Amino acid sequence: MKLPPIPPRPASPFSLFNAVDDAEPTISSPVVAATVSRRRRKIWELDEKHHCPVVGTCLSIDELKKYLSRFIASIDTRNAYEMHVAAVNRVRERAPISEAIHRHLDKKYRVQCLAFEKARTDSEVMALWREYRLRGEVAGALWATVTHPALGIESEQRVFSDIHMLSHQCGAGLAADSRRLSRLEKENADLNARLEALKTREAIREAQLRERSQALADEQSNLLASQSEISRLRQRLDAFESGLVMIELTQKMISLRQANEALVTQAQRAWGFEKSLKEARLESASLARERDLLSIERNALQHMLDAADAGGEEACDKQCSSCELFGSHQCVLYVGGRLSLLSQYRALAKRLGVRLIHHDGGVEESISRLPDMIDSADAVLCPTDCVSHSAYYQVKRQCKRKSKPCLLFKGAGVSGFAIALARLSSGQTSLNDASIDVE
Repeated sequence: MKLPPIPPRPASPFSLFNAVDDAEPTISSPVVAATVSRRRRKIWELDEKHHCPVVGTCLSIDELKKYLSRFIASIDTRNAYEMHVAAVNRVRERAPISEAIHRHLDKKYRVQCLAFEKARTDSEVMALWREYRLRGEVAGALWATVTHPALGIESEQRVFSDIHMLSHQCGAGLAADSRRLSRLEKENADLNARLEALKTREAIREAQLRERSQALADEQSNLLASQSEISRLRQRLDAFESGLVMIELTQKMISLRQANEALVTQAQRAWGFEKSLKEARLESASLARERDLLSIERNALQHMLDAADAGGEEACDKQCSSCELFGSHQCVLYVGGRLSLLSQYRALAKRLGVRLIHHDGGVEESISRLPDMIDSADAVLCPTDCVSHSAYYQVKRQCKRKSKPCLLFKGAGVSGFAIALARLSSGQTSLNDASIDVE
């Protein structure tokens, strides 16, 4: 690769190594140099032999690449040696690149420069240089030393010799250092692996210890709670042994017994009231049902009597009110009832235009006559509370077999008979033929 043109220089490239023999001091002594100027020297003002160690020691490869690629477009930044030679050639004269590198080194090693500013003589500068060199802080100390205004010619040569020998020593020990570094890196990797394993074991152990600590804390809390409970129970036991608790319990028992007796009395009264209320409700409901039933029967009976009164005693032409009221039930058989009320039964039936035939339900008349009488009647009435069992069952059996409408009801009085006629006129039957619903 073609390098950029190098400005002319008075000495050959090898002058960096034989500059000790060729250099001629321009200042006779360090004291005179210190009194000539207190301004720090610029990088292009340094002796040419210092450019190589300053650039190689004080600047890193990345810093060289940054400034050379900025000011020299054709430089090959992949070749470190070519960058080093180009930088050394450029800092010999004042130029934008040398000024930029000088400013960068002043900023980079500002702390060292401030420390060297306290040195007023050549011996003080060299004392600081030796101190920094022994500590291994060579780069910043080199820049602060070679640019210091109090540095003499002999000291300058001494610094150059130190850097020159240091570079040889570093090169000679590089291979050994590389091997040692490889060994140390391997040892470091092994130590890191062991450290990670140890960390893992310690983490597991720490977790186990934490769990154990938590378990112990819980156990301690339980023990404290148990101690508190034991203390409380011991106090109760002392109270029991002293008899105070028994006295207190006796008083509470007496109070509770009295309260219980009062509650029992109130509960009994409440149960009595509840029972009475329930009976009253049942009785009220029964009376209400009876009232509603009587109201319905009264209305039906009133309607029946009004219809009978409207018909009068005129001859029936099958279109009178009674015929319309009872329909086909013009002849009714009444089984059972009270014989003393038979005339009233007949009078009421006659008034309603109904022909009533009667059977005493087996008191004097034979039950055997019932089938024929049921055949001759249009419907049958039977008070269940005033008839013999045999007559009752005979009526049910014959009416079912012959499909005769039959009304079974309670109440053998005249009002019961009237209500039965009213229900019969409204179509209500206990046993009926196919055309009438059976209740």
